[in-house]
Parts: sequence; C-alpha cells; structure tokens
Amino acid sequence: MTTTWRFVHTGNRTPAENMAIDEAILTAHSEGLVPPTVRFYGWDPATLSIGYFQKSIKEIDLDRVKEEGLGFVRRPTGGRAVLHDKELTYSIIVKEDYPGIPSGVTEAYRVLSEGLLLGFRNLGLNAEMVQLATEEDQQKYASMGSSACFDSPSWYELVVEGRKVAGSAQVRQKNVVLQHGSILLDMDVDQLFRCLIFSSERIAERMKQSFLSKAVTINDVLRDLGQQTVELAQVEAAFKVGMAEGLKVEFVEGALTSYEEELTAKLVAEKYGTEEWNLKR
Repeated sequence: MTTTWRFVHTGNRTPAENMAIDEAILTAHSEGLVPPTVRFYGWDPATLSIGYFQKSIKEIDLDRVKEEGLGFVRRPTGGRAVLHDKELTYSIIVKEDYPGIPSGVTEAYRVLSEGLLLGFRNLGLNAEMVQLATEEDQQKYASMGSSACFDSPSWYELVVEGRKVAGSAQVRQKNVVLQHGSILLDMDVDQLFRCLIFSSERIAERMKQSFLSKAVTINDVLRDLGQQTVELAQVEAAFKVGMAEGLKVEFVEGALTSYEEELTAKLVAEKYGTEEWNLKR
C-alpha cells in the first residue's frame, strides 16, 4: 500500500504569508488535523529573507531593501540571507517520529533532501550531496563569511560542479520537522549584495566574487553546458516527481484548510508581519 502525503501549491504570496503558512501547516500537522505535507510556493514581491539568528540592523541595509522594491521577512529557521525571486521555494512538514525520519538534524536533511537531488537529476543536472566529513572537504567549501546564503554548502546540501544549487533550513517545533528551501532558476547577485552591509566596498566585492565561485543556479549550469534554459513550470514538475520518489510517497493534491488559513492570518498579524519579529535582533 502506497503512503500518501498532501501536496499544496499556494502560488505567490507575501513574505509574511509565506512564513505564516509554513508555521500554520506545522501546527495543524502537530495537532493531527492534516497529513504530512509538501508545499511549493513563490513570492510577491521578490523578497529578502533572513535566518532566525541573523542581526537585521547590522547585516542588512533595510533602506536599500525598500529602495529595491523587495519584501523582507525573518524566517523561523536558521541560515543566512536569501533573495527569493526567480526560484521554486518548497517546504516539507512531517512529524519527527514519522518512519524513516532520523532524530539527528543532519541525517534528517539527508533523508528529506533526497527528493531534491532527484529533482535536479530529472532536469538533466549532475547533482550530488555534499558530505563535509573531512577537514579537506570543509576547506574546499569554506565560506568567507558573508551574510548571504548559498555562500557555502552545509552537511548534505546539494551541489552541481562543486557549487551550491539549493539552500535549505530546518526547524523542529511541536514534535514536527519543518524543512524549507530555495531552488534557484536565476539570481540577481548584484541586487542581493546591494542589500547586505559590509565594512568596505573592497570587502563587499571580494565577498561577492567568493559567492559567485560557490553558488550557481539551474539556468547558469544549463547555459554553461550549452543547453536550453528551463521555466518555472518545468522545474516544479521535475521536483514534484523527484520529491515523491525521494520520500517514497504518493502526493495527493490538496489545499490549505480553513483552520490553516485562519491561523495564517493570525500569524501574519501578530508575528511575521510585525517589526517586532522581523527586526528582533
């Protein structure tokens, strides 16, 4: 008998809505109201998100973010700044005690990211999982320490030709694992770095060049290979199939419940849409 999970595509939402929906699904799943869920979504407007532990005032030029017409939100997960624009964003919500989900964070990454690996391969990309098991591996992918995500891969993250192609982060609350991340089709690296704070222009340029050497988008790789670039719909189809296969489940198309919609609205008003949350550090 095939195990079924809910698949939800919520389309483009505001920054606050996107983070609120992920938390609302987590809460509903923890209460047994909805099954394990994979969600695909996008952003309106394009958004700079920061990790839970980042210092927004010290690391992000918030005036520049507004000037660029970008949204801004703090994620409930860790990691560094991500510019969400030409990408597929996904989330996986599943209980910690679900069969096959390891208790350790890094091993859970490996299991939950298997479908991402297959998604990239469905697009014809030679993707692999990075395991920073040795000092040599760690030095190879060492980050210069910018505030940008995709600067260097962590344990079990995905790379193509040695460069990071997907950024994911994970949090555990209410006995539920939430993993979400970005699968980049294209990225405006200049715009991203205009929104970050550096001590000098020289350091900013050095960090940007380091970033470019360590991060890559799907269409960058395809252009380098002389192949045709892909559209979002193609990427969504490839990853939907890959994630179902990687998780060893069958997806059932679904939608947010009224409870999730109501909780989303509450979380936007009281948390993700507030300066108290987004500028808390």
